[in-house]
Order: sequence, then structure tokens, then C-alpha cells
Amino acid sequence: MKDKRMIEKKHPSAFEPMVILITVATAIFGAIIGVQLITSLGISANTSIIGAIFAMLIARIPLQAFLKFKSVHRQNLVQSSISAATFGAASSLILPIGIPYVLGLKELVIPLFIGVTLAMFADAILLYKFFDTKVFPAKEAWPPGIATAESIKAGDEGGKRAKLLSVGIGIGILGSIFKIPMSAFGVAFIGNIWALTMFGIGLLLKGYSVPLFGFDISEHYIPHGFMIGAGVVALIQVVFLIFKKNKVNTVLDKTKNETAASLEVVPLTRSEKDIGQAFGYGFIAYLLIALALAFMGGVLTDMSPGMIAGFLLFAAIAAFAHELIVGIAAMHAGWFPAFAVALITLIIGILIGFPAPALALLVGFSASTGVAFADMGYDLKTGYILRGNGQDPEFEKKGRRQQLFAGMIGFSVAAIVVLLTYENFFSRGMIPPVNHVYAATIQSGVSPDIAKQLLIWAIPGALLQLIGGSKRQLGVLFATGLLLTNPIAGWAVLAGIIIRFSVLKWKGKEAETPMTILAAGFIAGDALYSFFTSIFKIGK
Repeated sequence: MKDKRMIEKKHPSAFEPMVILITVATAIFGAIIGVQLITSLGISANTSIIGAIFAMLIARIPLQAFLKFKSVHRQNLVQSSISAATFGAASSLILPIGIPYVLGLKELVIPLFIGVTLAMFADAILLYKFFDTKVFPAKEAWPPGIATAESIKAGDEGGKRAKLLSVGIGIGILGSIFKIPMSAFGVAFIGNIWALTMFGIGLLLKGYSVPLFGFDISEHYIPHGFMIGAGVVALIQVVFLIFKKNKVNTVLDKTKNETAASLEVVPLTRSEKDIGQAFGYGFIAYLLIALALAFMGGVLTDMSPGMIAGFLLFAAIAAFAHELIVGIAAMHAGWFPAFAVALITLIIGILIGFPAPALALLVGFSASTGVAFADMGYDLKTGYILRGNGQDPEFEKKGRRQQLFAGMIGFSVAAIVVLLTYENFFSRGMIPPVNHVYAATIQSGVSPDIAKQLLIWAIPGALLQLIGGSKRQLGVLFATGLLLTNPIAGWAVLAGIIIRFSVLKWKGKEAETPMTILAAGFIAGDALYSFFTSIFKIGK
């Protein structure tokens, strides 16, 4: 039975005059908040739910022009734009360009800004191409996307769903007040149990590594080695999907579609051919951006022809790997170690022997990729749910395309806001804290012993990813946990998994939907609490 929200003749356009006005206005707000938070507190807030709430409030203004925003699809376009602007301005733009500024290489700021802006747009477009393929299926968790969708649906439908979500939001806020990471707890009820179990174990091992092993595993680069091994295998698994024989794929796809139809299961809207195109175009795009960065940054004269070729190739591969790793972690856990994976790229770049200006461009370029990719995934998941979970493939594709346009508006606004404000922030010493870590690493260098540690620990990371396969992503999620310092989140994830398993054992499949709505509330409550407490801290 088709969802009433999905039965529309035509999906609203992102270029409707009122939609553009509202998306631009909310995007400006989101971009300013994103820049302020990342430079003052070192964090980036999820503003998707804020955007959705704003659109819902607008729809209640008794004027004809605003009544159109009662459409959940227009609300989806607004939240997609503000979310893109917030994450784009903070993590994709102002964070990377702060690295050369800290190093005293101010002449590289504008070249890097141009490069990371291009990378941000490429990131979003690639997720659009990858979304609902075997690599990044729409049916997977994308937890923040579910939270936003459930919030919009509750506002639209009311009733039992709204009450259940409200209870979840209340519990989420209450838990956050007591410093419990409720987003991690909520994710446990939504994502892949195997992947999340490894994520939780990784968080606990990292958090308690000193009392357990007598040393901090990060100081020995164990998490970094794990991620390198798991990341390489994850890339190989993606390549394996791409280069399957087309004839075999055609037969399999036909069989799967027929099976899906008989079981009322929605098939994927994109094929292996789409994965191959995204992979090929993406690599070429990143290679060209790396070349433009090297040319504009003037680093071509500092390196030999062989070193230049190595720099371009490594930068493109690292950007693509960073994007996929962050995307996989975001899809399953709703958390991603973007800064830590960029640090891995930097360490390898130092070991290769790239000069300092090239390293500044390299780590900035790497840090900018992945975040827009993950954010667009969350937003498309929200839209996917609101459009009926793919029941009407054509309507789903049209809506997805309009979301891409809304995201592009948000990213464009983010670029303008950052270009106009970065000098003011940097001159006052308001620079993302992690930039000082990157700068210190470039200035101090790394020892050959680190290369040995990375190589040793890459082996178990690769084996774990290989054992889990591309569906479970055990290696990437375990390494993600190891790279994050939040043991309480580990306990929250594992506790949530135990409760989820127990409830399903007791109540059966009928408990899945109420649990998902409650979990969406936990995540939404955590996001709202984090956002408003961060704003309060800024205002002090």
C-alpha cells in the first residue's frame, strides 16, 4: 500500500521562488552557526531537525505563500539545504583552510579554499550517484536521516507516532543532560547489529586502553593502522562490485527484481554500472582538483616530476578513500572519524616525503572530503522515507534530484559565508582546534617506527574487514570506534543492542517500528540539546 505522502503528481521543485527564499535564508543561518561552532568549540552541529522544525513553523503562518510548506517534501528541501550549509561551512571549508593559516602559509588559503569548495560539491554529487547502490543502500540505517524523517512525519501525522517520538525526544534530552550520548544509544536500535557491536567494542577498547593494556593505543598508532587495513579492503570490495561481469549482473538484477516484486521488497534504484560511473568520474574529479591545488598553490616547483605524479595520485586516492570510509561509518553508525582519517593521510604523506606546503594542501583536501558525502546521505535517507521508502521509483528519483539541488544551494551559501568571514575569525585566533594538531604533525614529522606500527596493525584491520564482508563492514566500524575517544558511547551502543535484542525476542517483529520511532526521538533529542547548549556557550 502506497504512502499518502508519496502520492503526488509532481515533486516540489527546489527552485520554486518561496522555496529558494526559505532555503537561502535558513542556509545563511546554518552556515554562520556552523562556522561559529567549529571555530569556538571545535564541533559541528546537525541542523537538519532545526531546519525541519523551522519549515513546519512557517507552514503554520496563515498566509497563502507559506501554506505550501505543509508539504513534507518542501520541509525536506529546507532541512537538506540548512544541513548542507552547516556541515559544508564548518567541516568542508573553514576547517581545511585554517591549516595553512596556522602554519604561516597564508598564500595557500585562497587556493585551498577553491580546491575544497570544488571537492565539497564533488562529494555531494558522488553521494547522489552512489545512494541506493549496493555500496550505499537507501535501506541501510543512516541514523540522523531516520531521526529527521520521523520528526517531519510526526509533525505531519500527529497521533500515536507523534506521542512516541515526543517521548523519545524527552528521554534523549534527559539522557543528554546527564552526559549520556543518546545519539549512540539510539543508533543501536536502528543500524546493523554486527557493525554496531564492533563499533561499541572499539569505543570501549580505546576508552579503557590504558587500564587494560598499560598504554594509550593511539600513541602506538594502532587505531590508525586498523583503519588503513580495513579501508584498503573496503576499497577493494567496492572495486570488486564494479568489475563484475555485466552479463551476470543483468541476469541477477532481473531475478532480484522479480523476487523483490513477489515479496513486495523494494529493489535498488541504481546498478553496478552507476557504481562504476561514480567511481570513475569521482576519481577523475579528485585528480583534477588535486592538480588545480598543486598548480594554484605553487607546489609544483618544489617537487620532482616523479614526486608531483605521486602527489597527484596519492591525493586523489586518499580523498576517495576518505570519502568512502566516512560514508560507510556514517551509514551504519551515524558517527564518522573524519578528522582522524585525514590525519592518517597526513602521516602517510609525511612518510612519503612531500614538502610542508604540499602536506598542508594534502591534509586540507583530505579533511574536506567525506563530510558533505555523509551529510547528503543523511538527507537523502530522510527524503527516501518521506517519499514512501522507494515504493514509486520514479517519484523517488525525482525527489532525490530536487534534494541534490537544495543541497547545492546550501553548499553555495556556505562557500560565500566562509569566503566573507574567514579572515575575521582567523585574525581573532578563532581557528578550529584540530588544525593545530595537523600543523604540529607537519612541523614535527614522524619517525620510521610509525610506518612499521601502521603496517603491523593494518593486517588485523584488513582481516576483520575481509571476514565481515562489504555488508557488515566490521573492520571499518571497529576502527572507527578505536579512533574516537568516548567510552560512555561504547556502553550506550552495547546497552542499546542488548535492549533491542531482548525486546525483539519478547515482542517479535511488531516491536521494530515503535523502537525505530523511539530511537529517532533519542537521536533528535540529543541533537536538539547539543545544538542549543552549544549556542548558549557561544552567547556567554
